[in-house]
Amino acid sequence: MIESVSDPVTEDDLHAFVDGHLTPERVHVVEMWLKAHPKDAQRVSIMREQTEALRDMFRPVAEEPLPSRLRLNHIQERVVAKRRGALVVPLWRAAAASALLLIGGAGGWGLRQASLPQPEGLTALIEEASASYVVYAPDRERPVEIRASDRQTLSHWAQTRLGYTPALPDLSPAGYRLMGGRVVATPRGPALMIMYDDDHGSRFVLFTRTMNHKDREAPLRNSQDGDLRRYAWASSGIGYSLVGAAPDHVLRSLAQRIQSEQGRFSS
Repeated sequence: MIESVSDPVTEDDLHAFVDGHLTPERVHVVEMWLKAHPKDAQRVSIMREQTEALRDMFRPVAEEPLPSRLRLNHIQERVVAKRRGALVVPLWRAAAASALLLIGGAGGWGLRQASLPQPEGLTALIEEASASYVVYAPDRERPVEIRASDRQTLSHWAQTRLGYTPALPDLSPAGYRLMGGRVVATPRGPALMIMYDDDHGSRFVLFTRTMNHKDREAPLRNSQDGDLRRYAWASSGIGYSLVGAAPDHVLRSLAQRIQSEQGRFSS
């Protein structure tokens, strides 16, 4: 029996719950509320996915090495050099000045990176698909949110979030079985990631979402990032990207198969 919640949960409560900013007492209240309100529970699940996707997207910027001129020891050296021969500055003041300079410099560096031109079209789609592959393909516990055994639920959930019914290609004749999928967040709206594997543990993902008007149609193109082979194309306003570490000829064959037969795949 679900415990009743007399104190209504607000939108701010839900966001604070996702961000981990509630007190233990309030967490308990929100958890009880979510048990009694499935729609809010689904929204919280989606918000968590979006939060994780954004963290994954901006992690390369956060992990980028700070320029040497902004490192604390270099800043301290410059501060000491300017004051050499003058009165000694109290240690706490020098430390405070260094900290302020470091924070301001790091913030400026992050803003500069964020202001750089962002990829568009198929390039953006490939990067998004690659990010999903890197995050979910190695996961041996929960690589997908909805399993292939619940195919209809996966299709309906994706259709509700994406606004169109995505195809779930049957690639078993090529030796790959559908594992399942999940809806993920991107800067350009929700996308569906579906995952396949073979009998040898090799996995790849098919990533799909709506495209901007100017990118509604695009021929098959490929790129490589380390061991990752990446293919992408767009048709009738829907973009597709296939990403995996399989040999190039294998992934190309699968991409061409999906592209040529996507109109006949049943969802």
